[in-house]
Amino acid sequence: MLIGEVARRSGVSTRMLRHYDTLGLVRPTGRTVGGYREYSPDDVRRIFHVQSLRSLGLSLQQIGRALEDPAFTPSALVGDLIRWTEDRLERERELLDRLRAIDASGPGDWQDVLRVVALMQGLGSPSAARRQQTVLGPAGGGDGATELLAEAVLAESDPHVAGALRWALARSHDHGAAVAALAAGLDADDAAVRRRAVRAVVELGADAPGASALLTDVLGDADPTVRGHAALALGRRGAGDAVPVLVAMVVAGDHDVEAAEVLASLSRDHGCADRISTALTAELAAPTARSATRIRLVQALVELPGTVCGRSSGA
Repeated sequence: MLIGEVARRSGVSTRMLRHYDTLGLVRPTGRTVGGYREYSPDDVRRIFHVQSLRSLGLSLQQIGRALEDPAFTPSALVGDLIRWTEDRLERERELLDRLRAIDASGPGDWQDVLRVVALMQGLGSPSAARRQQTVLGPAGGGDGATELLAEAVLAESDPHVAGALRWALARSHDHGAAVAALAAGLDADDAAVRRRAVRAVVELGADAPGASALLTDVLGDADPTVRGHAALALGRRGAGDAVPVLVAMVVAGDHDVEAAEVLASLSRDHGCADRISTALTAELAAPTARSATRIRLVQALVELPGTVCGRSSGA
């Protein structure tokens, strides 16, 4: 069967058949007297085999290996296909996420689109310096950047980049959207992610919609660092719910000076004064309290206004 007829029956162009011949994928068994390629039925079956493998996404080099290497088993071929497909799907998911982020930002013109694209590309850089420059540059602010910045905060492990991200997020226009995006991080199984989230929520400020309620919810978090950040922020905002965690911080010696200062500030609110002095005194009287713990508790009591100290000493 000559090349033209093979092309008609197989749907593979004569040019591609010649390319297959050059690569050694499908070499015609014979030649006519005039030197034309002549394909046998086995050659035609091999062409269909090549086309089937191409339809699965294999490159011509992979197909050649599959057809010629005796050690290249079907399971190895399937394994390669799985890995290739997973990589392709991941790239497509990343592209889809980028497109959705751009769409969610409600871009009004091409400049908005280009800025959001630049932000996504910069935040995805493996270079910490590049990520930080992106956040601090023109792409790091403006409408549409809030959700992207919040997601980056939760994922960022470099402390310098993380600080820049929190700063940029606090400057964003939509603090409500920022709180909503960071809330997912406070539910994460990874304590490191929850720590990043709580710090970002704190730096949004007391006026951020829903921030105080979110911080109150994490006062019972299993991680002491998460609890501590929330308690210090809430205590500075006058929230009495933070008292037990702040007292526990004094006992544990975890940012105890800051905790004692916040307790002193809270004690000026008569609704918290007795509660604070009672809690500190109870910990001081605990038989299990070590000497270093007692010293910290006494120092915390000394920080309280005189009227509170007077009550706690029985005056």
